[in-house]
Amino acid sequence: MHVARLSLTDFRNYERAELDLGPGATVLVGRNGQGKTNLVESIGYLATLGSHRVSGDQALVRAGAESAIVRALLVHGDRQLLLELQLNRQGANRAQLNRSPVKTRELPRYAHTVLFAPEDLAIVRGEPGVRRRMLDELLVQRSPRLAGVMGDYDRVLRQRNTLLKSARARGLGADKLTTLDIWDERLVALGAELIDQRLALVAELADPLAAAYHSIVDADHGPALQPVLSIDGAVADDDDEPRTAAGAERSDASADAGDTESSTVPTAERFAAALRGLRRKELERGVTLAGPHRDDVLLLLNGLPAKGYASHGESWSFALALRLAAAELLRRDSATGDPVLVLDDVFAELDRLRRERLAAAISGYEQVLVTAAVLEDVPEPLTATVVHIEAGRIVDAPAAAPASALAAEEEAKA
Repeated sequence: MHVARLSLTDFRNYERAELDLGPGATVLVGRNGQGKTNLVESIGYLATLGSHRVSGDQALVRAGAESAIVRALLVHGDRQLLLELQLNRQGANRAQLNRSPVKTRELPRYAHTVLFAPEDLAIVRGEPGVRRRMLDELLVQRSPRLAGVMGDYDRVLRQRNTLLKSARARGLGADKLTTLDIWDERLVALGAELIDQRLALVAELADPLAAAYHSIVDADHGPALQPVLSIDGAVADDDDEPRTAAGAERSDASADAGDTESSTVPTAERFAAALRGLRRKELERGVTLAGPHRDDVLLLLNGLPAKGYASHGESWSFALALRLAAAELLRRDSATGDPVLVLDDVFAELDRLRRERLAAAISGYEQVLVTAAVLEDVPEPLTATVVHIEAGRIVDAPAAAPASALAAEEEAKA
């Protein structure tokens, strides 16, 4: 799959932008703050329903505008799809597929991207929320219905936390709060599904992660992922308003706490038992202390936690390998072919050897979009097509004929 045309209206610093793209690599070049990342951020949003830079949608709408519109013409073989998304300051966002309304959460079914960014270093060195978000974004791309499950879980979690805080303020004990059982049932049903989905994904990532890491560093450092589950006793710091993938940084989880071994007891039963055991402590704190919102995944190199033990270069290699592994899973399972790979100012963060190895590792993908402040930072094999960006304007881009009747219609409307 590749993006043949991207059209933006009132998105970030773009009043209006039209960009024709083709298969292969395209480099977007411009000084910092000109809008390079904004272009690729819009493509990433269609695939993940979120931004890699901000947790909400308000910052995506240009100052003074009430809504932003992203249109992308996707091509896979002879099949062409026009995706349209309207991000509104007030009210729900709206989406269309080939001019017909669809639910916004359906967009990741058609748009698949994997984005590499400087922020990815936080996957290794940052808080558990960053790693949860990484897993959840990949889950949504592979199974878009899970976006609804995550949203439902967040809503139930907030309701349950509100009830816990109210009970704490009124001094109610566990025996006086029978309504909590109702919320527990719903939380367990939704949360157990999310936990099981993450566990399955972590297992699937193991082999492609090892292969990707070796391709970047040409060494076997034994990269591995180990789930850390709060329902099995992992300790988390207090977090009054935890959330899943759509939120910001959340609670930390101790890597060496809790039993992360596979259990023969179903996840839902373990989750329910954990809530019963934590009921008194939750009433004291006014917050839910177990569930997927407090889980983590431990990143290991040669059996040691990468966070704290890995060097800067090893941390970068681990983060890049995780993104490559995600791309491999999407490529393997998707009916639409390769995901679009987006490298946002990544090469400036890497030494020459890692630049060359990363360029080689992604060379077989159908479309690669690269942003860079300095063209010389980008390996030569990726620089066949260069687009210059300046102050929210595309000032120099190769001309391209419309890819289809849909594209021709867009051209006429412009």
